[in-house]
Amino acid sequence: MLLLNNLNSLLAALAFYTCCPIPTNFQLDFARIARWAPAIGLLLGGGLGLVDLGLDWLQMPILTRSGIIVVLWIWWTGGLHLDGAMDAADGLAVQDPARRLTVMTDSVTGAFGAMVAVVIILLKTCALTAITRDRAWILPLVAGWSRWGQVLAIALYPYLKAQGKGAFHRQGLRIPQDILLGLAFVLAVTGCQIYLQPANWSIICIRSIASCGIAALTGYYFHRRFGGHTGDTYGAVVEWTEAFTLCLWTIPVT
Repeated sequence: MLLLNNLNSLLAALAFYTCCPIPTNFQLDFARIARWAPAIGLLLGGGLGLVDLGLDWLQMPILTRSGIIVVLWIWWTGGLHLDGAMDAADGLAVQDPARRLTVMTDSVTGAFGAMVAVVIILLKTCALTAITRDRAWILPLVAGWSRWGQVLAIALYPYLKAQGKGAFHRQGLRIPQDILLGLAFVLAVTGCQIYLQPANWSIICIRSIASCGIAALTGYYFHRRFGGHTGDTYGAVVEWTEAFTLCLWTIPVT
């Protein structure tokens, strides 16, 4: 029964965070899906990595390949997190803090939201183009760390709306168990990479520590600016952590 409940919860997380079609006969349980977000990120990044390997096998140029990966990244998530980053940017553009949440609920995208979307997509595409090795490892880890940052933000900071898509995330989260669960998922993949590339263990560890720091600081930044979090800022944490972590992986470490 416990295994079935966890499976239904995991499939619910897959349905919520991605566009993956789930058979209607499953009894999806959305109550505690936030704990699975890092695992969903690893699966998403793994799928992107496999597509990237296939395009590389076809000898597609790296810039075109990177652009396709970023487009698929948005498509497979339904633009969920990017939409949140855009709304959060529109909110930050408002000088009056009392009006920020109202602006963020407006379905019309403002100029700052549009600019942020362009910047995020540009950063991801440029960074991916600069990364020529280990992309099949990097993509899952980037997506995993970013969603672990989301879980950390959900756990540590108050939720600012009485209702909203993100409200049930905090209500169902168990602290610190779910934080540690997501961390274990990401570190397990990191451990596999170290096992297969033992000569690069120090570089992998340094980048993992830095990725963890980026994920934590991004959530803290939005908390400082808004005084807490909403569903939109959770999405912003994911998108900005992905963009900055990809940029981090372009830096050569010797």
